[in-house]
Amino acid sequence: MSSEPDAYTGQTLCGSGWRSPLRAFLRTETGGAAVLVASALAALVWVNAAPSAYTSFWDTRLSVRFGAYGISLGLREWVNSGLMTLFFFVVGLEARREFDVGELRERKRFALPLVAGLSGMIVPIALYLAVNAGHGSEQGWGAAMSTDTAFALGVLAVVGRGTPPGLRVFILLLTVVDDFFSLGVIAFAYSDRIAVPPLVVAIGTLALVLLARRLDVRRGSVYALLGVVAWVALLESGVDPVVIGLALGLLTYAYPAARADLEHASGLFRLFREQPTPELERSVRAGIASAISPNDRLQRIYHPWTSYLIVPLFALANAGIEISGDQLARAFTSPVTLGILVAYVLGKPVGIVGACALATVASRGRLRLPVGWGAAAAGGAVCGVGFTVSLLIATLAFHGARLDEAKIGILATLVCSFLTARLVTAAIALLPPPLRLRSLLGKAESIVDLAVPVDPDRDHIRGPHHAPVTVVEYGDYECPYCGQVEPVVRELLADAGDVRYVWRHLPLTDVHIHAQLAAEASEAAACQGRFWDMHDLLLSRQEALRIENLYTYAADIGLDMERFERDMRAHVGAARIAENVDSADLSGVAGTPTFFINGRRHHGAYNLTSLTAAVRAARERASVTT
Repeated sequence: MSSEPDAYTGQTLCGSGWRSPLRAFLRTETGGAAVLVASALAALVWVNAAPSAYTSFWDTRLSVRFGAYGISLGLREWVNSGLMTLFFFVVGLEARREFDVGELRERKRFALPLVAGLSGMIVPIALYLAVNAGHGSEQGWGAAMSTDTAFALGVLAVVGRGTPPGLRVFILLLTVVDDFFSLGVIAFAYSDRIAVPPLVVAIGTLALVLLARRLDVRRGSVYALLGVVAWVALLESGVDPVVIGLALGLLTYAYPAARADLEHASGLFRLFREQPTPELERSVRAGIASAISPNDRLQRIYHPWTSYLIVPLFALANAGIEISGDQLARAFTSPVTLGILVAYVLGKPVGIVGACALATVASRGRLRLPVGWGAAAAGGAVCGVGFTVSLLIATLAFHGARLDEAKIGILATLVCSFLTARLVTAAIALLPPPLRLRSLLGKAESIVDLAVPVDPDRDHIRGPHHAPVTVVEYGDYECPYCGQVEPVVRELLADAGDVRYVWRHLPLTDVHIHAQLAAEASEAAACQGRFWDMHDLLLSRQEALRIENLYTYAADIGLDMERFERDMRAHVGAARIAENVDSADLSGVAGTPTFFINGRRHHGAYNLTSLTAAVRAARERASVTT
């Protein structure tokens, strides 16, 4: 299969040694936070420099007509109800990915984020209503409940450098719950009077989407057309049409690339190499596309657009508010502004951490945080930032002066959340090292991705057999990226004396014609106790792996040549190689190199910095849980 140019960046390698979509999602959200801040500041500058120009521009009507039928909305409405549909579509895609192949593939792990997410909405709503009781502004409760994913992860990137990676995943799951229920709130609490016939059309269109998926229709244009029809129907029904984005995202499958699909795609490419015709070119494109899940393809297309264009454009359209000393003085005595601030800064962390504590006690420890309580407190503080969905609901709930007060409260949560999270992480840093580690990492069991545990009697092991950290690599002796990463592995083992390294064979015979033979040569050498000598030679001389080369290498390391030749003819290592390949299939491994660290698949880059950080994290977790 094709591969990216650099094995150390964590990009796709031989087969499907892929960069983690979740990590890519987190990086995109974090980077998008900077663009989002710039857009919000630009909106504030614009509206204060030329308020009439700002208002008139975003109130400009834009009409789309098809014969006698047409839709006419202001530019702000096109952004809020149109483009933001794609934002919620990406949220739905990521939620579906988590259920299919991510943290939530163990369904019991969804219970705690669900409880914490709901509590992290209910407590802020209750606080907002308490502050606004009797002031006639109670209808704005929906603006006080939803965390902004981009800003939350951006704040965490700045203040939470020492926090475990699991905290980012946990925050993402909380925000997915937030967005899902927020859309329900928008649909049922903040929609206009519902028109039943268009709503029926929208539901019927969704049924057609389900039917097309059941019939395995793969043309994106079909789903795009049905999505547009459903969007228009919801718009006409009075339900905010952004709901359709989340629904379509949740219906989009995610699955890892299978070796059979990759082998089929590489076979098509070989045919195209022999006969480069337009017909075969289309077949190759279709074969490669079918190996990657629709969820992965659509996230790669739309997520950068939503993070770097659509959401910042939403901020530009909605964050504009004229600021003066009098206005700020009024806002910070307004129940709307104070209610939103109290809801986010106090209600979010209390709701999230409190619900986690109650759920852990009620379940007698069966439900556990994926991180420690200190990290959870930092995560709760980080979640006290509202922007995108909060602004969207505020524009539906308020108008005029109260909308401005709500916007000031929402913008103030950015600063307050940052300061609160910084205080929490600073307090954690003051703890003694053992207590600090426990407060950050906790005792929750990690998901084990490695289907077949390491067996000292069967596996080839380098390093102490009872080391607290085990690194397993599935590799191919002809894979150039395995050769490039080998010096990194050797340096890692030299620097860390408490790591054991395991090599398992995954010869990609559809692209590397000598890989199987080389693997059998290493096993024949293992029969004479010289596996690692042959292993090192094979990875250093990947360009010469023919049978005559293998005999030369066997002689170079001093093997009994008669026995080696006999073992090679008898394919004595074929059974063990087949076992490794089977274990790779069970673990969802389709390409090389693929690493597992203490049973958990490593999705980061394959450079020394990334692998060392992963090993250090595994060592720390092992020290806490033992």
